[in-house]
Amino acid sequence: MSDSSIAKIIISFLILLTTAVVIAQETDVLERFRQMSLRAEEKGTAEPFRGIMIGAGLQPDLFPIKSTGVSTAPVRIAADAFLTSLTGEQRAKTLFAADDSEWRKWMNQHFYQSQGVRLDDLTEAQRESALNLLRASLSAKGMQLSRDIMRLNHTLGELDGDNFIEFGEWLYSISIMGEPSSTEPWGWQLDGHHLIINYFVLGDQVVMSPAFFGSEPVIAKSGKFKGVAILQEEQDKGLAFMKSLSKIQQELATLSTVKESRHNLGEAYKDNISLDFAGIAGRDLSDKQKENLLGLIRLYIGNMSDGHADVKMEEVATHLDSTWFAWIGETKNNSVYYYRVLSPVLMIEFDHQGPANLRELLGDKPTRQHIHAVVRTPNGNDYGKDLLRQHYSMHAH
Repeated sequence: MSDSSIAKIIISFLILLTTAVVIAQETDVLERFRQMSLRAEEKGTAEPFRGIMIGAGLQPDLFPIKSTGVSTAPVRIAADAFLTSLTGEQRAKTLFAADDSEWRKWMNQHFYQSQGVRLDDLTEAQRESALNLLRASLSAKGMQLSRDIMRLNHTLGELDGDNFIEFGEWLYSISIMGEPSSTEPWGWQLDGHHLIINYFVLGDQVVMSPAFFGSEPVIAKSGKFKGVAILQEEQDKGLAFMKSLSKIQQELATLSTVKESRHNLGEAYKDNISLDFAGIAGRDLSDKQKENLLGLIRLYIGNMSDGHADVKMEEVATHLDSTWFAWIGETKNNSVYYYRVLSPVLMIEFDHQGPANLRELLGDKPTRQHIHAVVRTPNGNDYGKDLLRQHYSMHAH
């Protein structure tokens, strides 16, 4: 046997050995993540769902079942098309009951192994069908934000030494809760690193919460998706609103001028937190300031399809006087900060976080390159739970 033949055999053996090592390492990582996920689920769902409570108890009768006049047919049609595109095995992984506890099993950390079918396990055509479900449910802005978060997750993988086992554009799972219907409750959930959307449907009513939007980094300065940026308007308009307040109003709104690593209260497995109103109330704002606050809120609600966003904004406006704005941090142009909007029907949080996976690049203090934003529905209607409760009380199941 010639020396060149021996060399080829050795090279082939080394390639096979390297591949086997990589597969073994990936398997070990995923199993470790699976165990971490199971522990998080067990702890996080130990208590039955109650909902975010403000003050002494849940406020009743905030979310009546009614017609909105905004069709959900495009969402239902897109969901049916997605399910049709799946194999029998994929469909079995994707479908859950409308009242399944699976709704509550989401987490924005990258290690979390959610149920449902993963986008990276789909064919290109199947993945496009999944994205069509998002397009039918979200506004153009919401769709752009969602896709850019996925792209920035790839950027994070690049910055972490091309670590695409833990970070990547398609490492997101989608589940369908209940059979898509024009009369029965159902919905869908998208779950992955820095992007979670829970989308509940009953007739022509929609509840899109809890929703989580974020990234580290939030601006791609290099790599495949260089130039992609998210949540800059939410960042800047939050600061602009705070700076539009008078000195006395700012003092009322400010909970602390010291910004620590993380302040969000409503992230994963925080379905039952208890809060009090804090900051400055809408009733203490001028008409122009109220208009600006509604504009800030619309940035978040506007990730829903336009018609259903309008419906939600009408609900928000009804409670504007009892909507509270709170702030943590300074108000310089380059400051890092946290702000919260809290009303009986809405909770929004925006937080500049400390580095998690890019400490070597970003240091250890809160940074504008790591943002978490959360949208919740207090008083028991996250995941559309209050609507579902009312529906079941009226219809035998």
